[in-house]
Parts: sequence; C-alpha cells; structure tokens
Amino acid sequence: MKITFLGTGTSTGVPEIGCKCEVCTSADPRDRRLRCSALVEEGDTTILIDCGPDFREQMLRADVKKIDALLMTHKHYDHIVGIDDLRTFTRDKELPIYADRETEMQIRSFFPYCFGRVKYPGVANIAIRPVDHKVPFKVGCVEVVPLRVFHGMYPITAYRFGSLAYITDMSYIEPTELEKLKGVEVLVINALRFSKPHKTHQTVLEALAIIDYLKPRKAYFTHMMHHIGLHAKIEKCLPEGVHLAYDGLVVECD
Repeated sequence: MKITFLGTGTSTGVPEIGCKCEVCTSADPRDRRLRCSALVEEGDTTILIDCGPDFREQMLRADVKKIDALLMTHKHYDHIVGIDDLRTFTRDKELPIYADRETEMQIRSFFPYCFGRVKYPGVANIAIRPVDHKVPFKVGCVEVVPLRVFHGMYPITAYRFGSLAYITDMSYIEPTELEKLKGVEVLVINALRFSKPHKTHQTVLEALAIIDYLKPRKAYFTHMMHHIGLHAKIEKCLPEGVHLAYDGLVVECD
C-alpha cells in the first residue's frame, strides 16, 4: 500500500493570497501547499481522500488514471468543491462517494445537477454511500475503517486502512476512537501551526502528544498553514520518524 499526498495545505493554501511572510515567499517547493487531499493505492485499487478546489491540478500533477472511490472527511468547501471535475473518472462507470450524513447533504446542495431525475448532460456520474462510523467497509481489495473525530464541535470522519491511518481537520478524538488506531504503522495527522491553539484544529504540539501515545513507525503532518514555519527548518525540530508531509510525497506502507 502507498499514499500520495496531493495537497497538504489548509483552506487558504500556501502561499496565502497577499502574504509576504518567509514561508509564502519561500523558493522551497515543499513550502507550496495545495488544499488537503491524498491518494491511497493497494494493488489495482485507487482511493481518493477529499476533493477540494485544487483537485484538477492535483490530478494532472500526479497523472492519476483512475479512481475507484472517493472518501470524504467532512463537508467544508476546501474538501468537497472539486467534485464537478470527477467527470473525467466517471465516463464509463458510476463513482461511489463515501460520506457521513452532514457531508452528503452539503454535496447534494452544492451539486444538485448531479442528482436530479434527469441529469444535466456530462455531469459527474456519482453515487453517495452512507458512512457509519461504527461499520467498516471495503473498496476493492482495501478494508476501510471509518473513525469519528471532532472538528471543533461537530463530528467528522477519519479513516484507517490496515497499518495506515489518515486524519485531517481534527481538534479532538475520543479515547474509544483513539484505541482503534492502536497498531498503526504510518499515521497521517493534521497540524495547523506549531503551538498557538486553535478552536477546530490541532497544533504540532497537540499532534505530537497523540503520536507519542500511538507510537507509529512513521508520522506525517498535513493540513498545514503558513504559520507552521519553513519546511526545512521545522523538520529539524521534530522527533525521529515524524515529518512534515509535502505535496507530491509518496510513502510506502507495509
């Protein structure tokens, strides 16, 4: 199994429009972050996680040929608004989108023309598959375990794929759900900025506490804003086995 980081930035992306800080003006390509998304591949199964406003560019960069399913973490604009560009991947088949009820309602509101009895010609051929945080499901050869985490006050979805887990936009996880992550070898987890608290996102310091508890072999931060600091500089401050992910990074998982 492998994961490709298509985007590792927060909702504004990096560089942020109009900002002249050292991160937004950095020449290091690792400091340029599209909106958060990832691709999980195992055998001939390809799973997309989230589909934001940079989706078209991400598909071209990674030269993605097919998608078997889209897993949604939550309903926010920076995670769902690229759905219209799924048309390329649904010309010959219906694409399942796995989403909780809140996310499904938002998708139907944003893209009503994809769900009408008479569809607009050429729209993405998609079907919503409800996600129950207590019920695993399979996509091709991959077993997917959904987990409930909290983005501020409301629950969203994280996913585990065997030894790999992917969490974004989390501010809190209940102890019972945290236990479901025991044994994970590669943990992807959000870290908005280094230490200043945020109401709906973890900081690096908060994410490190979870990493210390779970003790994965490798951990990668995603959904980062420019305030996290320069990639090259922050990498040197992190514990062994913990890294800032960056757009285009490919990680092999056992």
